Amino acid sequence: MGTIVCQDCQRIIEYFDDEKVSTLFGTCPTCEQK
Repeated sequence: MGTIVCQDCQRIIEYFDDEKVSTLFGTCPTCEQK
């Protein structure tokens, strides 16, 4: 199980299926609008 975390506010954006546990960083829609 993996998670995508917002690099600005640290909120979890979504979960995805992965063979190993991993965390990816992205930007959530709220922070993109700033």
